[in-house]
Amino acid sequence: MTSYNINIQPSGQQFQVEAGKIILDAALEQGISFPYGCRGGACGSCLGDIQAGKVTYPDGLPMALGEDDIAEGKALFCQAVAESDLTIHMAEIKSDTEIEIKTLPARVESLRKLSHDVMEMQLKLPASEHLAFFAGQYINFLLQGGRKRSFSLANAPIEDNYLSLHLRHIKGGYFTDHVFNAMHEKDLVRIEGPHGSFYLRTDEESKQRPLILMAGGTGFAPLKAMIEHMLSEGVDRPVYLYWGVRTQTDLYQNDLAEKWAFQYENIHYIPVLSDADDDTSWQGRTGFVHQAIADDFSDLSVFSVYMSGPPPMINAAKTAFMQQGLESEQLYSDSFDYSADALKAMAD
Repeated sequence: MTSYNINIQPSGQQFQVEAGKIILDAALEQGISFPYGCRGGACGSCLGDIQAGKVTYPDGLPMALGEDDIAEGKALFCQAVAESDLTIHMAEIKSDTEIEIKTLPARVESLRKLSHDVMEMQLKLPASEHLAFFAGQYINFLLQGGRKRSFSLANAPIEDNYLSLHLRHIKGGYFTDHVFNAMHEKDLVRIEGPHGSFYLRTDEESKQRPLILMAGGTGFAPLKAMIEHMLSEGVDRPVYLYWGVRTQTDLYQNDLAEKWAFQYENIHYIPVLSDADDDTSWQGRTGFVHQAIADDFSDLSVFSVYMSGPPPMINAAKTAFMQQGLESEQLYSDSFDYSADALKAMAD
């Protein structure tokens, strides 16, 4: 079978990819630590530059790849396949800790509704097992028929014998319908992880930067994990947490965020409602959450920005923030890309 050589700059590493195989998949299988998130072309985490050679997209152009990106020679490696040898520019992840991806059974320890459409699920791992992960990463639920569903971990890594997740109910969705209507405590599930390059960076350069954390809906979950990790480590970097939702009822852990801001001088919390027209009790910020950040910080060049939520929010924020001085190397995102059956359910 035809294969192509991929040369990575600036590291100089090389690997082989078979014709027709997704470049990111080949890299990860060969121990090359590319950044990635949704693996569906929606988050843009695996965006890099094609310096020589040609790629194509068998499933069509990904959502997070714009015409300007293509004109500048950029590619999304979670969707791209090589059509020749390639020289690419990609910032590989450097970490001092090896994280092992495991497939494990887990028991549903508790199910607790945080709002009308958000369920907190606590999973208990076997007594002999722990899952090492970085704050912000996600796991897959392994379902019948080879299906997988991905959800971000909402707890800090210090608590690695249990896992916490925030699941939003999509009516008609294959998995979340089961969670909300049929799943019980003590049920057994099978999980795989951790996955993703959306996690809090702790290298010396990153630790000097103040943080802006932007959540949309249940995108609050991985940011909660990051904040709890920082608190457990005694980190006192300035943190500005913006949480964008439609209505007050969607701020399903508002009390917790307010508690952080009250107890810790370095944590600032700004909730933003996009649909508050009929809510006379709301005295806070309104509009789009990314616009609230753009209004508050005219120069984003000194910040590290982590954002998690639906693809339209992520894409709009990237465009706005780059115009206000944010470098791509200081921007990390986790786009909640819905499964095909969930998208169909939302459209019906």
